[in-house]
Amino acid sequence: MLTATEARRARRRPTPSLRQQYEEYVLQRIEGFKNSIPRDELLRLGDEAVAEMQSTAEAQFLLTEVLMLESVDRLIMKRLALRSYRRWRQQFLKLREAQRQPTHWGLEPDCPLVPLLPRIEDQDPTVVVGAEAAAYLLAAHDAAVTFMAGEVGAVERVEAGMANESLATFFNSYVVQPGGWLPDADAPYALVVIDTGSLGDARGAARTEYLAALQGRTAEGGIHVLLPGRGRLAPEALLSCYDGWHRDEVARTRRRGSGRRGGIVLTRPAAAEDGLAHAANNQ
Repeated sequence: MLTATEARRARRRPTPSLRQQYEEYVLQRIEGFKNSIPRDELLRLGDEAVAEMQSTAEAQFLLTEVLMLESVDRLIMKRLALRSYRRWRQQFLKLREAQRQPTHWGLEPDCPLVPLLPRIEDQDPTVVVGAEAAAYLLAAHDAAVTFMAGEVGAVERVEAGMANESLATFFNSYVVQPGGWLPDADAPYALVVIDTGSLGDARGAARTEYLAALQGRTAEGGIHVLLPGRGRLAPEALLSCYDGWHRDEVARTRRRGSGRRGGIVLTRPAAAEDGLAHAANNQ
């Protein structure tokens, strides 16, 4: 994730080409269709593919598993009436522009997450806990999003939404209970967004352990955004778990007087800085 200064210089990682994203879109639709139909219907598609291949010039080639799978995929593309690359590209660019607006997902324009969006680089590792709208918004900005929630329904809903919105290229999701197992991380988190209301039912010790684990996997200079949810647990109630982290005073000032509960933006200090803070607290 870029610093505020780097973001102004517009330094970005290479973005996957639109052609690559189109191929990913087609693959997701095909796999989603295969997973949605009974096995006997999928076998019937296989029989149809074999019959089609035998009635064409392809019959002169050895009928391999690869050819069979490709033929089935083509039949599914026809059945789903998937758009051509040209039509998909025209619609995709308009859709992605809309998806990058916070209001598209029901978020307020002054949500504390919004000022951080220009700093996100392509495939930045981000984690979203319970905040479904934030997960979609970050995915629309090409972050690599890991969504975690304690309810299977929430995870399945976001999985389906990501696929339907063509946002699932760099997306993973897990059912995770506070205080329990956390998925492995390939790289330190650049950004973590937490719906504090989703943690309201967790025991205090489990919640503290959960936050500590997320903090431990966050990069130095990485950011945690605590957003108010529908539950009774407000972001301010978690500040005691962020000893030594820097609070974004600009974001707090921007929200003052808005009449709504705002979120909190916290930055993890560098290791040396964190050590000095602990030393000072122990004196």
